[in-house]
Amino acid sequence: MNNLGDHNLLLFELSVGGHYPEYIAHLVNYWCEQKLAGHLHVVVSPQFLKRHADVAAIPDYFNNSNVRFVALTPTEQARLKPYRSGIDRQIRAWQEFDLISQYATALEAEHIFLPYLDTRMLPLAVGKTLPCRFSGIYFRPSFHYPSFPEHRASSLSESVQHLREKLTLSRVLQHPQLETIYSLDPLAVEPINNLDGGHKAKSIPDPVKNHGFSPDLTGIKKRLGINESRQVQLLFGDLNKRKGVDQVLAAISFLPKKLVAKLCLLLVGSMSPPNQNKFQEQKTYLEKTYPVQIIHVNEYISESEIQGYFELADVVLAPYQRHIGMSGILNRAASAQKPVLSANYGLMGEITRRYKLGLLVDSENSNQVAKGIEQFLINPPESLCDYQQMAVFARQNSVTKFASTIFNDLSVPSLSL
Repeated sequence: MNNLGDHNLLLFELSVGGHYPEYIAHLVNYWCEQKLAGHLHVVVSPQFLKRHADVAAIPDYFNNSNVRFVALTPTEQARLKPYRSGIDRQIRAWQEFDLISQYATALEAEHIFLPYLDTRMLPLAVGKTLPCRFSGIYFRPSFHYPSFPEHRASSLSESVQHLREKLTLSRVLQHPQLETIYSLDPLAVEPINNLDGGHKAKSIPDPVKNHGFSPDLTGIKKRLGINESRQVQLLFGDLNKRKGVDQVLAAISFLPKKLVAKLCLLLVGSMSPPNQNKFQEQKTYLEKTYPVQIIHVNEYISESEIQGYFELADVVLAPYQRHIGMSGILNRAASAQKPVLSANYGLMGEITRRYKLGLLVDSENSNQVAKGIEQFLINPPESLCDYQQMAVFARQNSVTKFASTIFNDLSVPSLSL
C-alpha cells in the first residue's frame, strides 16, 4: 500500500446532485481538520463549483493550499454525452474514464479515489488501466438480495442482471491496480469477497452529519403552514417516480377520511417540470376530495437545513421503487429518532427489518402503502419501531468514521506525525 506522504491523491466526481457533494465535503473537511499530509486534487464539473460553492470554499476556510478543486474545461464538459439513454450513459462512462486517466497523469496522482465506482467498472472489467492505483465506492450491489428473507423470487431479467454483476465484479476484483472496493451495504462485503476469495471489499458508513444545533421546528412549521393537529409524514429527496411519489399520493384514496384528516403529507425536494405539473394536478384533486393537507417544498435544501425537516416529521416515508443500494434517508431518520415506512425490497428493506426502524410494505402497491400509513396514524410510534436499535444504526454512520476509514486505508499521515 502506498504511503502518500507528500504525494498526490486524486478524487474524481462529476455529479452535482445526490450523495456525492456531501461525500466530497466530508472528505475535504476531514482532510483539512486533521491536517493530512500530501496533496488532494478534487476534479469536478464546472457546475459543481457554482452549485456547491460552499464545499469548494472549505480549503480556503482552513487556509489549506494542499487541497485544490479542479474543474473540467468548458470544452471537456461540452463533449460529455448527456444522460438521455442507456447507450448515452455507456458512452459517457468511457468518456469519463478517459478523463480520469488524463487528470491523473496531468496531476501526477499516486492514487485515485472514485466516490462512484459503479459506472467505471465496465472499462476496468475489460482490462482498461489507469495511471496509478485506485479505490472507490460501489453503490449498487444487488446480486446478494435473493438471500434476504423479504426478497421475492427474482424475475429472469433480474437474475441475468445479478449474473452480469457477479461477472463484472469478479473481473474488477482481479484488476492489478485495485486497492479497495468500499460498500455502503455491509451485507454485500462478504459476498463480494467470496467472488474471488480475497478481501478487497470493505464496509464503509453512509454518513450523516450532525450539525450540533437544534432547528426552530415551530418556526419551520409556521412558515410551511403545517396544521399542528396533524401527523407529519415526510417524503424527502429528488422527488421522481423512483421515490414512490405516485404510490404515496394514490394511497390517500385508500384511507378512511377520518384518518386522512389527521395527515399532513410533506414533500421536500425538487421535481422536474413535467413531474411538477402532474403533481399539482394530483394535489389539487386530492385536497378537494379528501381532508388531507399536502405541502411541497420545491427547492434545493442545503445540508445544514436537511435534518430540521426530519426532526419536525413524525414519520419518514421511504417507499422507493425497486431501489438498489443504501439510502441516506434511513440514516437521517434514525439520527432524528423517527420511524420509517420503507419498501420491503433490497437493502433498505433488510436494514429496516434488522434494526427495527419502522414498517415494511410492498411499495409498488398503493393499497399496501396506504395500510402502512394507516398504521402510523392509529398506533403510537414506539409500538412500530425500536429507538435503541435506531440509535445503534445511526452511530454506525458517522461522518468521521466515513472519512477516517478511507484516508487511514490510504495511509495518509497527519502533518503533525
